[in-house]
Amino acid sequence: MNISVARSNGLFKEVTALAVPVALQSMLQSSFSIVDQIMIGQLGSVSIAGVGLAGKFSSIFSVVVAAVGAVAGIMISQYIGQRNDREVRRSFYVNLLLAVVVAALFMAVCILFPAKVMGLYTKDTSTRDVACGYLSIIALTFLPMAGATMLSTYLRCSGRPRLPLYASIVAAVLNTILNYILIFGTFGISPMGYRGAAIATVVSQVANFIIMMFLLPRGNVLGRRKVDTEISVCKFNVDQYLAMLLPVLVCEFMWSLGENVYAAIYGNIGTDASAAMTLTNPIQGIVIGALCGLSQAAGVLVGKRLGSGSYDEAYFASKRLMLYGAVGSVALSALVVVAAPLYVKIYNVDASVRLLTVQILFAYALVAPFKVLNMILGGGILRSGGKTKYVMGIDLFGTWLLGVPLGLLSAFVLRLPIPYVYFILSLEETARFAVSMVVFHRRRWMQRL
Repeated sequence: MNISVARSNGLFKEVTALAVPVALQSMLQSSFSIVDQIMIGQLGSVSIAGVGLAGKFSSIFSVVVAAVGAVAGIMISQYIGQRNDREVRRSFYVNLLLAVVVAALFMAVCILFPAKVMGLYTKDTSTRDVACGYLSIIALTFLPMAGATMLSTYLRCSGRPRLPLYASIVAAVLNTILNYILIFGTFGISPMGYRGAAIATVVSQVANFIIMMFLLPRGNVLGRRKVDTEISVCKFNVDQYLAMLLPVLVCEFMWSLGENVYAAIYGNIGTDASAAMTLTNPIQGIVIGALCGLSQAAGVLVGKRLGSGSYDEAYFASKRLMLYGAVGSVALSALVVVAAPLYVKIYNVDASVRLLTVQILFAYALVAPFKVLNMILGGGILRSGGKTKYVMGIDLFGTWLLGVPLGLLSAFVLRLPIPYVYFILSLEETARFAVSMVVFHRRRWMQRL
């Protein structure tokens, strides 16, 4: 009994040390996102909807580059557990190179073809024009985001999760200040509206990357060899790498594509529906952000235990992390229900949009615990052993066999209001969780690289 308690206490300290900085960083970004949303919200429903739809497409890049970061995290965590510095370096640089290539491709598409991209999301000309203008500028954030994602992954795996937090604090404050100046026009600068918001985001993302570079500790593992020797594939296990990477890329890309199908469904229901969904994003971001540290902790802590061959410890840590997530998500869902009617009052939108936003947030509160547990299971635990194909299969099943068909059915066949559409398509989270638990208990995901 005493051994079990000591083990639990030790794990809790490890989780806290890693998860809290990550959660604070994510919540900070979501909190400043609310400030951004309030500022953009003063420009009216068309600007809110346009920026929100452009953000949905740019989120595809965010998800894909995060997938590359996730694979890097799996590899770096396990190799740290094995005390293999050479493979830690190689894992970082190979994934950094891939992230930069992905960023360049997405940036080219957004700058060269914004009208074609956003035409898939909405038929409203005014909303589409706003979305195109915002997307073509925001694309400049992709390269610095790729670099910052990889640096954050390395720092968290190496036990320095506070450093990305410090960089994010500075970047978030800078973004908010620039938003106020550029959106509304102060200090002699003409009001730039939504374009000002996009420029502020670009500047803050570049600053985030530069600050993180300066915070990188001297004498770290990454700088001990020349870069060209680390990306050499002469002794690199390409088959193992692709077996991890491709399922994660397919999984995250298809999940993000599904989210964009959802956004297109909301956009085709109407501008009010799309604006209401956009207004819920910061609250959803805060809830997920508050607990995303558990997912990051799961990937790192479970991965290190698997890397050192401590399988029972890995399984015990996984169960504890899920318990923490369940308790935290239920508590936050209750807060969402209480705060929703007050939250919508800060926006300069029609009463109908406010009502829809409150109703969607109520629906979100019901499914949030399953979203959080799926994030911890799929995003952290099941991937930590490198068996990423399991998570790919679960996510494809949930999004494309359940979520998308349910969304199309409820929106365009049954013609239900958007709160019901959102709740019905979100039920796929419960099915995804059930399948994930079956895979978890079978333990086939537990392996050492």
